[in-house]
Amino acid sequence: MWAPARAPAEPYYRLAMTAAGKHQVSRSETTRRGTRQGRAGIRDVAAAAGVSITTVSDALNGKGRLPDATRRHVREVADRLGYRPSAAARTLRTGKSGLIGLTVTTYGDEPFTFTEFAYFAEMARAATSAALARGYALVILPATSRHDVWSNVALDGTVVIDPSDHDPVVSELVRQGIPVVSDGRPAGTLPVTAWVDNDHEQAVLGILDHLAAAGARRIGLLTGTSTDTYTRLSTHAYLHWCERSGQDPVYEEYPAHDPCAGAVAADRLLARPDRPDAVYGLFDPNGTDLLAAARRYGLRVPDDLLLVCCSESTVYATTEPPITTLSLKPRRIGTAVVQLLIDAIEGLDHGRPVEQVISTELIIRTSSVRAVPPRTAVGAPRRPE
Repeated sequence: MWAPARAPAEPYYRLAMTAAGKHQVSRSETTRRGTRQGRAGIRDVAAAAGVSITTVSDALNGKGRLPDATRRHVREVADRLGYRPSAAARTLRTGKSGLIGLTVTTYGDEPFTFTEFAYFAEMARAATSAALARGYALVILPATSRHDVWSNVALDGTVVIDPSDHDPVVSELVRQGIPVVSDGRPAGTLPVTAWVDNDHEQAVLGILDHLAAAGARRIGLLTGTSTDTYTRLSTHAYLHWCERSGQDPVYEEYPAHDPCAGAVAADRLLARPDRPDAVYGLFDPNGTDLLAAARRYGLRVPDDLLLVCCSESTVYATTEPPITTLSLKPRRIGTAVVQLLIDAIEGLDHGRPVEQVISTELIIRTSSVRAVPPRTAVGAPRRPE
């Protein structure tokens, strides 16, 4: 059995204590060095910006009567140094939770999982990064029309994607004094704090002109039944283009939250007696749905049918043939909505409604480029093979 050794003589004991003391001092110095070389503190920001700690605090928290140039300067220095405010300290000081929500309310209680779509996934990733950069955490909220579900979460503000007309969730959040920024232009008098959106009308007109220049003579549309502004403005732009071009509208609409309904609508569109020779689909799965329907009817893409859809998915670069897509730039939108929301939370928006329009990009691939005229006149479709 092991037994403890006898107590050391006094000189050895003193030597051991001295060594231990040196070791302890060394650890303390290392800790201090680590602090200096690691996360910057508010004192570091004040020193680098040449202002007081109080000025830094006011600038970053939207308080005090500081010139806008001073606030921008302090924020730029803080970003450069990698300064991040302490969430716990901020909560005690301001009463804010540091949490912001992100959700889709358009489809209410329908079985619609928006994070499965490439646009929403890209947008949410960018929004999360932008929120963390300013000391906030993003909470993905369920797509539900029951705003009481959200009352269990202490939110400082919420981003709502494509709110519908008279959205009850948005109205209730605003009534509670919670800032709401929408990804999508709100319809009517929906009381959002700010919004970010694309110029959907201009984007659709550009796509239709592109298809017409590629030889299309009867362009169809796959659209949705919802009342969000993306669907409404895009559909109105299509109808306006048809009127201007002297073409009868050829379109099918379906509930966009239902992927099976999209495939059925694509089949209906290509089975019409006035079958189009080009189609633009507003939603992510439309490209593959239309491609599958074209094959069933013996139509070659792009020889017999030109295709474009709105999607951020990279899968369309590898389909046969690759499909032209419209990108709505969700990363830019995700960053912009979070910046606007946090500015509103921290009182940096000066109480003004803010509107931002983000440009789109048409990524042209084989499906919308026709090298030779169509092999047959546009007419009734063949039976499915």
